[in-house]
Amino acid sequence: MNTLPSYTLASRPQTGRFLRGWAALSRGTFSVAIFLLDVALIVATSCGTGIAYSLAAYRDPGDIFSFFQVGMLAASIFAISNVFRGEYRLPNFFAVKPHARRTVQLWNVTLICLLMLGFLTQQQSAQYSRAWIVLFYAATLAALMVERFLIVRITAHARAAGFVTAQRIFLIGTGAHVGAFINYYEPWTLGINIVGCRFLTPIAAGAPQAERRAALNRDLAEAIASVRGVGPDAIFLLLPWSATDTIARCAEAFLALPVEIHLGPEQILHKFEDVELSKLGPLASLQLTRMPLSRFEVVQKRLFDLVFAAAALIALTPLLIAVAVLVSLDSPGPVFFVQRRYGFNQRPFRIIKFRTMRTLDDGAVIAQVTRDDPRLTRIGRWLRRWNIDEIPQLFNVLTGDMSLVGPRPHALSHDREYERRISLYARRHNVKPGITGWAQINGFRGPTETDEKMRKRVEYDFFYIDNWSLWLDLKIIARTVLSPTAYKNAC
Repeated sequence: MNTLPSYTLASRPQTGRFLRGWAALSRGTFSVAIFLLDVALIVATSCGTGIAYSLAAYRDPGDIFSFFQVGMLAASIFAISNVFRGEYRLPNFFAVKPHARRTVQLWNVTLICLLMLGFLTQQQSAQYSRAWIVLFYAATLAALMVERFLIVRITAHARAAGFVTAQRIFLIGTGAHVGAFINYYEPWTLGINIVGCRFLTPIAAGAPQAERRAALNRDLAEAIASVRGVGPDAIFLLLPWSATDTIARCAEAFLALPVEIHLGPEQILHKFEDVELSKLGPLASLQLTRMPLSRFEVVQKRLFDLVFAAAALIALTPLLIAVAVLVSLDSPGPVFFVQRRYGFNQRPFRIIKFRTMRTLDDGAVIAQVTRDDPRLTRIGRWLRRWNIDEIPQLFNVLTGDMSLVGPRPHALSHDREYERRISLYARRHNVKPGITGWAQINGFRGPTETDEKMRKRVEYDFFYIDNWSLWLDLKIIARTVLSPTAYKNAC
């Protein structure tokens, strides 16, 4: 029989009985408190913006009760939806990042519901001004984001002081798995308090089955006694998933206790950030990754692309005509340059740009453009410097081949080359390519003479895919136009 290894648990010391009682109470009341806070915030913002707008526009506070009604309706849609989504659970408030996308999405849905209800009930625009609705939408969204940030900060301080604990857990498993769990997850950063632990006695590989069973029964009896003493919320079984018999025996033993039973993660799951249990009827599976964008997010992004691209084309028509004339006068050749690129799911399409070079390369080997490239025309240098050559890609956006924002598409030959040299490079094609992107506004555009430069560009593309939101698209578009960084390395 092997010797039991020794590990030191990275757990906080137990707080007093009063603080433990307070922590349990806080878990029970936290959801209700944040629910009521959301309702109060939305109603207060509705009334505040309504009164402020009426005073500014009409020198009269307006119908305060009407503003209150709208606020209550919006708060009901928003808060009740969050209840069904489990948004108010305490563990969700240990980090700000997860809230941003979900809050923006749900508040957009809330606005759409309000507008639909206003249309169906035939509310007069004089009563609810469009300008006030926009003000109410923007002010409330900003207030909700600030509220989430403050709650997360307060929760972090309360957790550090021992007033808030998301879950008190008891660990049981092999020494290696328990040590790896504690070292990797740093439980206190997750709001988890380890209240006890039991290592399963290691048995030699050739030991008889009876000896194995006796050792396991002895370990489980001691673990059950410990669990009854400390009263955790959950037990985590930290065992290799292949040890199905041991897992089944542990689960059967702990079913006699009023606690949750969790099967701890395997090492392979550490490579994936969005792992979750998925159920389709009776079929249960462990979902390692999610779709890059949900169906609702795809619709949101497509509608945004269509409206923005159509409006931009209308507004920029005089510039398009002027540039087309300059390109024709500057050098012989077509006005537009068409080249094959990979789009969504690596489906090829033809990208449209203003011609900036004397050549129209689209073969198996294409040399990247450099700063003093002799192939560039005089007007072409200027068009590239100010990103004007990209404007015709708005037509690609309207046809659905591209999006306004996304990873920049490269020539097919470059794509094939970098796919061989850079790990997961093809993941860039999990969303539509864009006219501009997160990498470009952060200075990663132009020639990529080294693999390291391309890797940095790809890292920024992955960040965009994993953190997409309409707000991020708007931010990227604004910085593309206004930020000097977006014009860096242009050639």
